[in-house]
Amino acid sequence: MLSAVSTFRYLLPAISLGLLAEPLSASDISTSDLDFFEKKVRPILIERCYECHSVESGKSKANLTVDSKSGLLQGGDNGPALVAGAPDKSLIIEAIRYKNRDMQMPPKSAMPAAEIKILEEWVQRGAPDPRTQTIAHGPQKVNIEKGREHWAFRPIANALPPQATHSHPIDAFTTTALTQKGLSLSRPADPVTLLRRMSFDLIGLPPTPEETTTFVSSYGKDPQKAIRTLIDRLLGSPHYGEKWGRHWLDVARYADSNGLDENVALGTAWRYRDYVVKSFNTDKPFDRFLIEQIAGDLLPAKSLEERHEHATATAFLNLGAKVLAEADKEKLVMDVVDEQIETTGRAFLAMTLGCVRCHDHKFDPISHEDYYALAAIFKSTRSFADEKNGAISFWFETPIGDLEDFAAVKTAELALAAKKQELATARSEEKKNPGPESKKRVEQLMDEMDQVEKNLPDLPTVVGVTDSAITPTVPIHIRGSHLTLGKPVERGFPKVMEASLAPKPHFPADKSGRLELAQWLARPEHPLTARVIVNRVWTWHFDQGLVRTPDNFGLLGESPTHPELLDYLATWLPANGWSLKDLHRLILTSATYQQASGPSVEKDPENHLLHHFPIRRLQAEEVRDALLSVSGQLDLNIGGKTVPLRNRQFVFNHTSKDATKYDSTRRALYLPIIRNNLYDLFQQFDYPDPAVSTGQRNSTVVSPQALLLMNSPLADQASRGLAKRVLQSHRDPQERIAQAIRLAYTRDAEAEDIANAHDFLIAADGILASSIQDYEERQTRAWELLCQSLMMANEFIYLR
Repeated sequence: MLSAVSTFRYLLPAISLGLLAEPLSASDISTSDLDFFEKKVRPILIERCYECHSVESGKSKANLTVDSKSGLLQGGDNGPALVAGAPDKSLIIEAIRYKNRDMQMPPKSAMPAAEIKILEEWVQRGAPDPRTQTIAHGPQKVNIEKGREHWAFRPIANALPPQATHSHPIDAFTTTALTQKGLSLSRPADPVTLLRRMSFDLIGLPPTPEETTTFVSSYGKDPQKAIRTLIDRLLGSPHYGEKWGRHWLDVARYADSNGLDENVALGTAWRYRDYVVKSFNTDKPFDRFLIEQIAGDLLPAKSLEERHEHATATAFLNLGAKVLAEADKEKLVMDVVDEQIETTGRAFLAMTLGCVRCHDHKFDPISHEDYYALAAIFKSTRSFADEKNGAISFWFETPIGDLEDFAAVKTAELALAAKKQELATARSEEKKNPGPESKKRVEQLMDEMDQVEKNLPDLPTVVGVTDSAITPTVPIHIRGSHLTLGKPVERGFPKVMEASLAPKPHFPADKSGRLELAQWLARPEHPLTARVIVNRVWTWHFDQGLVRTPDNFGLLGESPTHPELLDYLATWLPANGWSLKDLHRLILTSATYQQASGPSVEKDPENHLLHHFPIRRLQAEEVRDALLSVSGQLDLNIGGKTVPLRNRQFVFNHTSKDATKYDSTRRALYLPIIRNNLYDLFQQFDYPDPAVSTGQRNSTVVSPQALLLMNSPLADQASRGLAKRVLQSHRDPQERIAQAIRLAYTRDAEAEDIANAHDFLIAADGILASSIQDYEERQTRAWELLCQSLMMANEFIYLR
């Protein structure tokens, strides 16, 4: 006999809500029905089910118990297990009949026909059950009212800065918290440290020696004026959007390829990347930025250019990895809906919603119904194109070009077709008249065709979404399966967040509801949206958030270290037009940000209270860009397509080897992001998984990082470039060393630096003498090694 584990593990997905006829009560059960239950039904339930679904066993898998009538009536996570008097409507009977491959119990083989017949007859009789005990088990429904007590779901408080010695509001909050612990802010950082910190922080690049000289000079005259001028200059740089756009691209799980089963190129995704960069550079209000990414295609536009920009923004919803060869297309659609719900939840609400596809959230007050209310919105959204490549589906793309753009692509395609025909004719002639001349002609045409195909332009489109057939309701998918459906759920939002956001939205019958969702998220009084984005900005400045789990504000996340400051900023941002640049100014002008870094103390070992500025390692892109920048080789051109693949072209060739190259000297932002096969430097320096929304990167310190970087072609290239700059700058060796220090570390060289570098050059020359006879060549190589050593040092890689 199969155990209850085997039996009911596969029964549970079949249990759903239904129209329940009340089973016969104990007093109404006839003697024959009572005998039937006791002698035939109860033994089956005991043998098959009680082990995992009874009070006696102490187990109620999926909140289902079957050792009482009330347990069967109440059912499990998804409702009652049977419809009394109607075997054909009872999913428990459907499961044991083994006719539905997704609802088969027991899993290894069907129950004996005699047992199936007994249970069918029992349900047909009205499911007579004399057991009168009431059980406390069953589905534990989400407690919305209790859930609203969690700090993240409470209305944002109108927090005022406490009365403190500091006039800056941020400092008033932080110093009050420090004082309570007997601590204080550290001394102000020196101007060179502050310049390097702000430069990497806002534009992701090291300052030049000229910029250092200018800032230090003005700082000596009026420190705060110099700092404000520096902040305005950096925020006005086009490279600000590249650095802060990269932060958002982590959240948006940006990539240039699909990944998963069919790793084909997302050849038009770069337009979304450039949209993000432009949005940060123009200081697009964050509420508008949010709305465009979720519902840009549904917004009115004043011009064709603006309509294209709105369409491009919706790539946010469709950049996720997809199992493109999934044979069950309905499953594929629901998988994408799930990914869109999860990404939207993490990005804007810092909530984990994907797990609610199968059941109520185990920790947070988000119900199964909440999930499918959102699913109805995204199910009404089109994410896939009509065309396919065999079994491979393709994502939806929005045309964004004019007629001339499409005509140019058509002309190129016709030229390719003509070249193919010409090649076919040449091959036919070769067969008729073989010889060196005809063979040479075929090879020539093959090369020409390959060149035409390589340079074939993509259609002027962008990955995105649009409204599809509207589905005002979506049934609950029991255990997440689209083949096992429960009660329908209307479009809506998570109820725990609706308390302070009345009135409820009205969903147009002819629209998906994405615009209403976006507008609901962007409301200043939403308990999560403003809190989440100000915490992200704080995290990206300080390498730790006021909430140290920036992607999870739920019950498993951490509580804010400074709750009043968090709510103050969450109120301040909407009141100041949702301007992120103004938020930067507010944070960077605080003494909290401008303090020096230093060691932790026993009273605050993890620096939660920010008694000093945290030291951080440069991120992968910053390491690479800094190497190219100080060596004078960084290409600062902005925007445009950079992935060397045509749209929907397979990333891997027949050898299963990714031939993508990363030898460009443009900023790392423009290097291809290939899912399943990231650039090795990115992998070593904690680049996030581009298939998952990530608000805070890890920062590990392991020996392979240093080994990879030191021995990489990039380091060799950068060391040669820096050595060339240094050798051309001065003739005096000490001046050259001083210049190398300025370029690498922003600061002036000290006497110890000069002495150590001088000793290094002498030692290097001695070692190289056996292999390099030419003195000038040997000296050049020694300087290259010195420059490489400078760029591999902690002072180059770490930011104070």
